[in-house]
Amino acid sequence: MAARQGVPRLSTGDMLREARRAGTRLGRKVQRRMDAGELVSDDVIMEIVAEALEAPAAAGGFVFDGFPRTLAQADGLAELLETRGNHLDAVLSLDVPDDELIARISGRRVCEAGGHVTHTRAIGDATRCPECGGTLFLRTDDEPDTVRRRLAVYREQTEPLLDYYARGETGLTVIDGSGAPDVVTARIDEALAGASSEMAT
Repeated sequence: MAARQGVPRLSTGDMLREARRAGTRLGRKVQRRMDAGELVSDDVIMEIVAEALEAPAAAGGFVFDGFPRTLAQADGLAELLETRGNHLDAVLSLDVPDDELIARISGRRVCEAGGHVTHTRAIGDATRCPECGGTLFLRTDDEPDTVRRRLAVYREQTEPLLDYYARGETGLTVIDGSGAPDVVTARIDEALAGASSEMAT
């Protein structure tokens, strides 16, 4: 979606994992919480989001992926956007049953060499990356038990955001996230087209 819009995809999870891989001060600080499936503190998340929005690539817009995850982060984002003179065009929530989420996430495999991401549904029990032949591994935070803990944290800390945004000025669009990627993508495109037409009127 971000590529089609020509804007950067800002995933706080990816940014945190990169900091952890690089062994930065921030990476060491968040490693234990991430491995346990817990949320990283709001102040740390807001720090990396503010930094990402300062990048020249974000000047023409951006797509947040998996952010915000708490009410405090949502409030912090609202303040940050207001300060920058930005606003949200749309807020989307993909609705997927827990069993399917666990299967999707715990089936992900990451290439140690190139960072490519694939899935057991596509490669079966293969241990080599189909892109470059590197060794595939299961991230600690993608293990089934960790994913279940992440879902419990989601229910407690992130699910309240659905009501927060539904009552807000931008509103909330809930999209059925079940089905093949191209089917879900079409649903997202339709929702974004609807959001664009409402903004124009």
